[in-house]
Amino acid sequence: MRVRVKICGITRVEDALVAVENGADAIGLVFYEPSPRAVSVEQAIKIVSQIPAFISIVGLFVNAEERFVRDVISNVALDLLQFHGDEAPEECSSYGLPFMKAIRVKSDTNLVQCAKDYSASRALLLDTYTEGVAGGTGHTFDWGLIPSDLNKPVVLAGGLTAENVGSAIQQVKPYAVDVSGGVELSKGIKDAAKIAAFMQQVYL
Repeated sequence: MRVRVKICGITRVEDALVAVENGADAIGLVFYEPSPRAVSVEQAIKIVSQIPAFISIVGLFVNAEERFVRDVISNVALDLLQFHGDEAPEECSSYGLPFMKAIRVKSDTNLVQCAKDYSASRALLLDTYTEGVAGGTGHTFDWGLIPSDLNKPVVLAGGLTAENVGSAIQQVKPYAVDVSGGVELSKGIKDAAKIAAFMQQVYL
């Protein structure tokens, strides 16, 4: 089965279209104001309006207030919610949309227990743990910490680039990979050549 690709932190229509043209399966929109890749509802609506059929639109939230999440959902046509903070399973399930839960992996993270706790999730997104940072650090984690028998699709994130995504796929055999900083010119601005190079390595 081929590996899916989500390109996250999209802030411009042109970057979204380049991602789609190069074969991305999903684009990620960050609704977390402290992030340099954050988008407003207005920006998100503009981006989503240009996305063709069969591309998933993922909305990323970090410990957001329920009112804010519901406001985004009511205005932006999201296909999947991504919770990147300390959201409880019940909270993630409360919005009536499919979701995946991001887990920031440390050496003592029990991923089997996480899969049980978030059993309603469509996937676990595994990212690098960095103290005080929700994600998007550009650093990889020890992929050997991922159990081979994890009973949940794995979306591998954290420091992926065209240079390492091939070996990441070989080692982890994830359902999907998620990239943001690894295909950027600057934070929030994607690089078309880097996107193309990344996608080529995924599909080798």
